[in-house]
Amino acid sequence: MQLSVEISLYPLAQQQFETAIWDFIERVKQTPNVRITTNGMSSQVFGAYDDVMQCLQKEFKITYQQTGTAIFVCKFVPGDRSTLNE
Repeated sequence: MQLSVEISLYPLAQQQFETAIWDFIERVKQTPNVRITTNGMSSQVFGAYDDVMQCLQKEFKITYQQTGTAIFVCKFVPGDRSTLNE
C-alpha cells in the first residue's frame, strides 16, 4: 500500500529554526524508497506505507533529540498523491 504524507515542522525555542527544518528534509531524502518534495509551506513524503512510517518514526525522534521541542503537523492519505496536480 502506498502512502502520502504532508508535513509541516515547527521547531520551538530555537533561533535557527530553518536549520532544523532543512536537516529533517535532507535526512528524509537519504531514505531509500521514500520521496520528498517541498514548498514554502510544507513537505510531502511518498512511498510504501511501511517505508514512510519507519522513516518518519526515526526522523521525528532525531528532530526531537536535536531541537528539544518541535511540533509536527501531518496529514496522512492512503495512495500516492504525488502526481495529482500534474
